[in-house]
Amino acid sequence: MAAEDTRRARILLAHVGSRPRVLSFHAHSPPSRVRQILEALGQGISVALVTDAGTPTISDPGADLVRGARAAGFPVATVPGPSAVAAALSISGFPADRYIFLGFAPRKGTERRDFLAAAAERLWTVVIFESAQRLGALLEDLAGVCGGDRGAAVARELTKVHEELHAGTLEELGVYYREHPPRGEITVMLAGATVRPPADHAQEARARARALLEKGASRRDVALALARELKLPRNEAYRLVTTL
Repeated sequence: MAAEDTRRARILLAHVGSRPRVLSFHAHSPPSRVRQILEALGQGISVALVTDAGTPTISDPGADLVRGARAAGFPVATVPGPSAVAAALSISGFPADRYIFLGFAPRKGTERRDFLAAAAERLWTVVIFESAQRLGALLEDLAGVCGGDRGAAVARELTKVHEELHAGTLEELGVYYREHPPRGEITVMLAGATVRPPADHAQEARARARALLEKGASRRDVALALARELKLPRNEAYRLVTTL
């Protein structure tokens, strides 16, 4: 067995009376560990990949191992397990016929700005993972690019004893979690955006944004100016500026 956390895996194995050989396999495992597992497969040994929670390879390690096994000609089968993405969507009340999963939000810099802009502009429900400690900052930043009135929901500790879900606007959720600091594993769902402005309007906005940037204005100030002058939603103005 290849396990993200061997201690947790052994507890589960002991519960069912199984004692296979257990190897650690996680996001920071060296490439040699994949080769070691492939060698075991080559000897006719069946290998199970187990992660701490959720489904392996869904925002968890394992994709490299799956690719390596398939490339070497070994069959790869799945035993469907719980996934926070599907579990959260099922109780969110948001449309889930189409959605986009963005994983964990980058912590800072251009990557974070691009991530927020991408989330803000999606027309489908957006699912994001975040740590409990950084949830407040994420809700605040999303409100900045989407507008505080965008609908959202926060699911916590799904399928566990303290499972809960709170839905409302980004502003309302920000206030709630400032007063009630969360713990555990967090899944955030963001309602899809409204229809984007017509292309000609967007071209006008881009031209105005470039002119302001060339004059030395900050991206934040440019976005605010676009929203004010062209009557654009703040999230659309911010998204447009970050794409230049």
